[in-house]
Amino acid sequence: MSGVRWRRIASQIGRSVTVWAVATLTMLVLAGILPDFQLRSADGDSATDIAVTAAFGAGAFGLLSALVWPLLVRLLLLVPALVLGLLVFFLNGALLLVALRITPVERGTAAWETAIVVAAVMSAVASATGAALAVRDDAAYRRRLYRLADRRRRSTPPVPATPGTVFLQLDGVGHDVLLHAVDQGLMPTVARWLGTHDAVLPSSHRLTPWRTDWSSQTGASQLGILHGNNHDVPAFRWYEKDRREVMVCNRPSSAVELQQRAARYAGHPGLLADDGASRGNLFSGGADEQALVLSIAARRRSRENRSRSGYFAYFSDPANAVRTALSFAAEVAREIGQSTRARWTEQLPRVSRGGLYPFIRAFATVVERDVVVSAVMGDLLAGRTSVYADLVAYDEVAHHSGPTSRDAEKVLQRLDRSLALIEHVAAHAPRPYRIVVLSDHGQSPGETFRSRYGLPLGDLVRAGCGLPVPRRAERTRSGAEARAAVRAALHRPVEEGSEQHRPTRASEPVVLASGNLGLVSFPDVPHRMTKEEIDARHPALLPTLANHPGIGFLLVRSERRGGVVLGAHGAEVPLDELDDHPGPLAAFGPGAADAVRRTHSFPHTADIMVNSSHDPVDGEVLAFEEQIGSHGGLGGAQSRPFLLSPVALSAPVAAGEELAGAEQVHHVLRRWLEESDEAHLPADPRRERAA
Repeated sequence: MSGVRWRRIASQIGRSVTVWAVATLTMLVLAGILPDFQLRSADGDSATDIAVTAAFGAGAFGLLSALVWPLLVRLLLLVPALVLGLLVFFLNGALLLVALRITPVERGTAAWETAIVVAAVMSAVASATGAALAVRDDAAYRRRLYRLADRRRRSTPPVPATPGTVFLQLDGVGHDVLLHAVDQGLMPTVARWLGTHDAVLPSSHRLTPWRTDWSSQTGASQLGILHGNNHDVPAFRWYEKDRREVMVCNRPSSAVELQQRAARYAGHPGLLADDGASRGNLFSGGADEQALVLSIAARRRSRENRSRSGYFAYFSDPANAVRTALSFAAEVAREIGQSTRARWTEQLPRVSRGGLYPFIRAFATVVERDVVVSAVMGDLLAGRTSVYADLVAYDEVAHHSGPTSRDAEKVLQRLDRSLALIEHVAAHAPRPYRIVVLSDHGQSPGETFRSRYGLPLGDLVRAGCGLPVPRRAERTRSGAEARAAVRAALHRPVEEGSEQHRPTRASEPVVLASGNLGLVSFPDVPHRMTKEEIDARHPALLPTLANHPGIGFLLVRSERRGGVVLGAHGAEVPLDELDDHPGPLAAFGPGAADAVRRTHSFPHTADIMVNSSHDPVDGEVLAFEEQIGSHGGLGGAQSRPFLLSPVALSAPVAAGEELAGAEQVHHVLRRWLEESDEAHLPADPRRERAA
């Protein structure tokens, strides 16, 4: 046996002994401070006997965790992610009780609840000690990273030498927000890629803005990016008269239907169909490997859709559950403190941040991030051809705290650390990887329509129809994407009634909100109503909406003129004249006319499409939902996301051209995958050192 191998074995033994010693010391400390945890017999024992008991207990617990724990997790892979995370603590406590029982001295005892605490602390300490020791040895660190890889394949085929591609979606991060974060030093990893703060090293990535469709939200954008088609997705939620159903992008049953439609329209299963993985997304992209994907949450759990690889890679180490639980609790406390400060300082604008929101935020910024990042690490180490992962943390916080708030900036810092971690793991992967970072939309700031004018859009529509307006209006529920991730984790069934927004009578309108985009439909009329029909039934409705100071423009269908845009003071511009006479669309910038014309062509466009007003000076819009950072319509930064791509890949578009629409982004990403299939990256010195 070579000297190098002997040194490696000796190093491994040394690390194991050190971890064992630290675990033993931890157990002794816990026995001294926890009254229900004993390491001595009833008659009392010497210090030596107590130390021996702790050593046996720590060793047995370590062996059981290494041998039994992965098997337990595999048996529980049909359990939803959040439930599995909670079971970790109880199962870990059970392993500790077993370890105390099988020690030869048989002196240790612990109450159930105490065993859970002791096991959690010991797992965290042992994991931290092992990681600290392994970091000093690059080869050992690489082996530790490999333990996170997806081990479902019993016979892994040889990994190609061609580079793989990982697409990381920073949900809701606009192009200008990213640049500001780089300038402020909040995202050093992105700054290094762009060569912003280093004049010596050339930039490795290029930054390209792109323009969303009218519906600037994750459902439309991600469907177009992953499946190449987002036809007939007019908003985040809309009413389909032929089905008599409200479609909601973050409802599992709707996500399944939208994915199936997109596959039919596009004629292919999706961007990730060739050895791809989908992590934390609304849609699968055709990937075989999926974790926290909403479109499979509505299907009955089975071997094919249980998404176990992402959960197993994370929960196979009990310390992960401990660390995530502590971070989760800290994030809940942080949100409560931040919202309390906002109320005390009378910060404006602001929205309610009580109820379940602190827990939803903590899930998005901690649990979802940890599981998705871990799954991506496993995909890289398994050598997958393509990976697409969505990190929703920023989007969720920006909705309630504002796109440029201190709260949102802190999230950007943590996301940058996740990018750095993934980059580091990619250097240890069995094949080279190209890392592409992109966003699906931005966010536009502004107070809510309700807070500025004292009534929600639904009440304004009812007033224009001559219908009674409730004395006390209900708040419009937020459509934040983090709720989708929670549903995917819980495998929530289809929700009926809670988001139907059904009228009390068939003749009353259905009014839905998607950020600063509103949709008004009359369910008793089977076709899309015309302007003339609406005027005949409710002559005051369209003038009431078009002349309201909080509304920028309306889109309706006219019998005589086709699609028309309506604005204040009787403005009425046919869609085919918008390029020469933008009228109410002038404040919304280039591309607005094309986006409106495309939406007008959709079969399920609402009878009346309502876009809030927009101030082009400060970029503010008025959300019809309870959000002070919103997206879903036209106006401001919400329509300007980014695409950050390696310079080794071809430019997204030719110089002087605009990257417009999620479907065009899909074609760019597909082109890059084809380029990667034909390319070989130069050797990476870090990879050679790791080998």
